[in-house]
Amino acid sequence: MAESTLKTRLAAWPVALVLAVIVLLPFGRSAEAPIVLGALAALVLLARGRLDWRRDASRWVLALFACYWIPALVSGLGAVEPGKTWSTVGVTLRFLPFALFTAWALRRPSSWRAVNATIAVVVLLWLLDAYVQMASGHSLGGAADKERLSGIFGAGNLKLGPTLAVLSPFVLLAARTRFGLRGLLLAFAVLTPPILLAGSRAAWLGYALVCLLIAWHETRSKRRFALALLVLALGVAALGTLALRDSERFGARVERSLLALRGTEAAVDEASAGRLSIWSTALKMTAAHPLSGVGVRGFRYAYPKYASANDRFVDTDGEVGASHAHQIVLEVLSETGLVGLAFWLAGAWFALRAWRRAAPAARERALAPGLALVAMCFPLNTHLAFYSAWWGLLFWWLLALYCAALGADEAPAISKGPVSSRAAD
Repeated sequence: MAESTLKTRLAAWPVALVLAVIVLLPFGRSAEAPIVLGALAALVLLARGRLDWRRDASRWVLALFACYWIPALVSGLGAVEPGKTWSTVGVTLRFLPFALFTAWALRRPSSWRAVNATIAVVVLLWLLDAYVQMASGHSLGGAADKERLSGIFGAGNLKLGPTLAVLSPFVLLAARTRFGLRGLLLAFAVLTPPILLAGSRAAWLGYALVCLLIAWHETRSKRRFALALLVLALGVAALGTLALRDSERFGARVERSLLALRGTEAAVDEASAGRLSIWSTALKMTAAHPLSGVGVRGFRYAYPKYASANDRFVDTDGEVGASHAHQIVLEVLSETGLVGLAFWLAGAWFALRAWRRAAPAARERALAPGLALVAMCFPLNTHLAFYSAWWGLLFWWLLALYCAALGADEAPAISKGPVSSRAAD
């Protein structure tokens, strides 16, 4: 009995390593540790012949990584800051073996319910910490930011809103699976206030998109979908009204957003926190470097050359500017050019093709990471940098889960000897 328990625990370590990424995500660069360990484990498995390249999950990982990495590689040829670009090209290689390891670790469908539930529990703990900060002004991440709810990520790292919005499908779908419609509505009510008070308008849009897609997934008819939208709208209105009454920070964000209704370029730029200036500069970079861009992570170094006079984002020395384009399409175009855009569109096609070809059970497993990726990459929004260390890590963790979910073995092979046993691994 003890020997059987030990074997079970040893068999669970790959899954635990994948989940360690989300557990450590709020704590600086510590989430890199399981990424690196998973990548090293993949190399060992590859050397021992235990990674099967013929599996769907592995093939999807390879295709999607090529669409992400090749544009970065090509962008290095004309990079404005070659050292930064080539170092980024090198360090992003770690995502490939980690994603292959994830596909291997989560190859059994039986593990997926626990995986999704664990991710939901982790996010719920972050939400609990956010509610403590709402009530007391402090959380595990320290004192709240003066303008936004910062939660476990801390006032110096305002990523609570975008991260909660992206990972909200795991909480919503886990609640639906466990408690049905009531659980889904309760999860919506629990998620909404912290996302609103975190003050990220990109998070508001991403979360709204997730709610719309889940509402359609649950209703599948125009009449019931319209009713679901009405319920969601009333819920958001009620929670938003409470937030406006009780939070000056939230009220200030809403008031700033409403400046866009004035219609002038200056008002829209102010409402978007200067995004119009950044986007205009990104388009100028793209026009000057149409084929391969200025190089991944070279945006800030190229910015002063293409920025307008008195641009607020250019530093006093005139050497660097805004760190990234704050919009996925403009980031891809300005940093990797038309080559990058073509590869990213091909990657979107590969991801959708994998979904269409998957069995219904595989789609159900992949629904949460799939919706998270949609919220993360939806082009009609603003975004963090996809070639950065932190957002790129989360992006590839979700892509790895998505590929693993769609490619999990529906019917594991029955061992008939040494060869079959190795193939099953």
